[in-house]
Amino acid sequence: MDLFGLRAMLAALEPALSGSEVRSVDDIATRMRFAPRHRWLLRQWLQALATHGSLEGDVDRGYRYARPVQAPARPSLVEVCADLGYPHPLATFLKASDDHLTELAQDSMRVQELLFPNGDMTTAEAAYRDNLSSRYLNLAAGRAVADLADGLRGDRSPVRVLELGAGIGGTTDDVTAALSGLPVEYHFTDVSAFFLEAAKRRFADYPWMRYGIVDMNADLGDQPRYDIVIAANVLHNAHDIAVTLGQLRDLLNPGGAVVIIETCHAHCEQLTSVHFLMSPREDQPHAGLTDVRAGTDRIFLTEAEWRDQLVAAGLAPELVLPEADHPVAQLDQRVFLAVRGRG
Repeated sequence: MDLFGLRAMLAALEPALSGSEVRSVDDIATRMRFAPRHRWLLRQWLQALATHGSLEGDVDRGYRYARPVQAPARPSLVEVCADLGYPHPLATFLKASDDHLTELAQDSMRVQELLFPNGDMTTAEAAYRDNLSSRYLNLAAGRAVADLADGLRGDRSPVRVLELGAGIGGTTDDVTAALSGLPVEYHFTDVSAFFLEAAKRRFADYPWMRYGIVDMNADLGDQPRYDIVIAANVLHNAHDIAVTLGQLRDLLNPGGAVVIIETCHAHCEQLTSVHFLMSPREDQPHAGLTDVRAGTDRIFLTEAEWRDQLVAAGLAPELVLPEADHPVAQLDQRVFLAVRGRG
């Protein structure tokens, strides 16, 4: 799939590139009218194309065009997505993002228009719930949370669960199903009231659920204690991951745990689609400027970085799935379960 993303990047950038002249990143950005808040993505594209050999140069010296990106062996992105277990709405979204890449880069179109067309969640559900990788990860997270709640209920009842950045509720579906019959109080949170209202309808049959606005970059210090914190596809948005994990550790009761779902490598089709969601507003800092990602323009941490950061925050990783030899592992997404000690 990376070839589709690389070809879309080069097609968008080509009018701003030269085969004979090395051009700086700022020059390329100006020629393209690249929105300032998305310029971290421009640097990611240029580095990816240089690694592939389609550009020559680097961020400091600038870049020049070298050669085209070869055509994929199979020309249909939709068919390739189907082979990987990605449903048709997700494939359509990825292709639409590639087709509108210049407009997305210039902020004349927002990726939310493609991901939530007319407020519909079908495409987002395909991205975060209804695909092979998400089904595996969400089921694993649900089982992990249920096992934790079952183990904790002997000395605390109800077991208090906080979900951060719950969004469309893709992970929540599997977690709530796994928690059926257990004594829990579940706090579904997000930064968007749009998602909260949809969740209230979706999970209306669970009387132990409540809902609220929580911004993990601003509000964690004001939250009450919890026994389990779930964070699926959200912690990479932390301004400083060490600070956020430390706050999560302090938020947990002794013996409590965090259950995290994260992507550990950015594939090119992500760099041309969902990564636009991660660009900050003009009044916000970019994620990772002061943590282990500083100076890299990366949003995602590697699996090894996650393990190190969890340990440094006082959270002991007890489970990481899938294991390296599992077929889903090649998609570079992981579930982490890390526990705060009882001391």
